Amino acid sequence: MIDIALFGAGRIGKIHAANLVRQAGVRLKYVVDMHAPSAQALAEMHGAKVVDVDGALGDPSIGAVVIASSTNTHADLIIKAANAGKAVFCEKPVDLTIERSRESAAAVARNGVTCMIGFQRRFDPTFAALKARIERGEIGDLEMLIITSRDPGAPPVEYIRSSGGIFKDMLIHDLDVFRWILGDEAHTLHATGSCLTDPVVQDAGDIDSTAVTIRTRRGLLCQINTSRRAAYGYDQRFEVLGSKGMLQAGNVRPTEVTAWSAGAVSIDVPEPFFLERYRQAYAAEMAHFVEALTQGLPVRTTIQDGVKALELAELATLSWQKGTVFEVASDGDPHGYTGKPVAESLNA
Repeated sequence: MIDIALFGAGRIGKIHAANLVRQAGVRLKYVVDMHAPSAQALAEMHGAKVVDVDGALGDPSIGAVVIASSTNTHADLIIKAANAGKAVFCEKPVDLTIERSRESAAAVARNGVTCMIGFQRRFDPTFAALKARIERGEIGDLEMLIITSRDPGAPPVEYIRSSGGIFKDMLIHDLDVFRWILGDEAHTLHATGSCLTDPVVQDAGDIDSTAVTIRTRRGLLCQINTSRRAAYGYDQRFEVLGSKGMLQAGNVRPTEVTAWSAGAVSIDVPEPFFLERYRQAYAAEMAHFVEALTQGLPVRTTIQDGVKALELAELATLSWQKGTVFEVASDGDPHGYTGKPVAESLNA
C-alpha cells in the first residue's frame, strides 16, 4: 500500500484525487490546502485527513505526494518533498522561473526520488496512438509539426496577472508536445503575438493570440498557433508531415454521431474545456505514476521535461517582447542563448 498526500484541493486536485483512489494499492491519506473548507470536503469524500505541509511530509508512511496547488508553491513543495525522500507528481509548470525550476530538478537528482510532471497530453489516447505510429515508421522521416491550441475563452484577469503569461501558462503544453512528437530540441525560436480577443488581457500585460516557429537541431520545423478564444469549444489538434505521408490528431467530441440532412452534414463541436477533453489522459497519467512507483519504472514525463519546456516558454516570451529570433544554446540554457535581429535571423 502506498500512502499519498495531495497538495491542493481545487479543480485539478479533485481530478487527481479521484484518479488516485481508483488505483489498486494506493491510499490517499492526507489533503493539504490553505482553504480549509475545500481541504475538508475533499478529504471527507475520499476518507483522508486534513493536515499541514509539515504534517504530511513528516509522516514516514507517506511514499509519494501529488502537487496540484497553485504554481507559486510548486518549487518549494518539490524541494521539500524530495528532501523528505518522497516521490513526487507535480502539475505543470515546475515554477515560473528557470532558476527555481533548476533548483527543484537538482533536489530531485540529489535525493534520487521519482518526479513526474503533469504533461497529460502525452497520455491522451489519440495523441499517444499517433506517437506510436510515428515510432513504427508509418510516415517515414519527420519533417514538420503544426500544432493548433485554442481555449474557449480567457481565464479571469486575476489569474492572467499571476500566470507568468500565455507562453508559460498555456503554450508550455504545446512546447512539451513539440519536443515529444519530433524527438528533437529547438535550435532557433521566434514568437509573436497580439491581443485580439479581449483588451482586458492586454491591460494585464499579456496577449491572447500567438504564433511560434521553431527550427530543430536536425532542421525539422514546428509551428504553434494559439488563441484564448474559440467560439466552438476547446480546440486541440496537430498534424505531422513526414517523407511517406501525414498523421493528424483531431479533437475529442461529446459524441461521434453525425447528422445528415438535405441542408448539411453536422457533427458535435469539440468538448467545452480541458477537464472534459483530457479526462482519459488525466486518468492514464496517474495510473502511470502509480505503476512507476510500484514496479520501479522510469516516468515518461520527467522534471527535466518540465525544465526544458519552461526554458522554451521563457525564450518565447522574450522573443515576443523583443521581436527577436533566438538561437537556443546547445545545452538548452537560456542564459547562453544568442539573439539576432529578426531580419538577420530570418534571412540566414
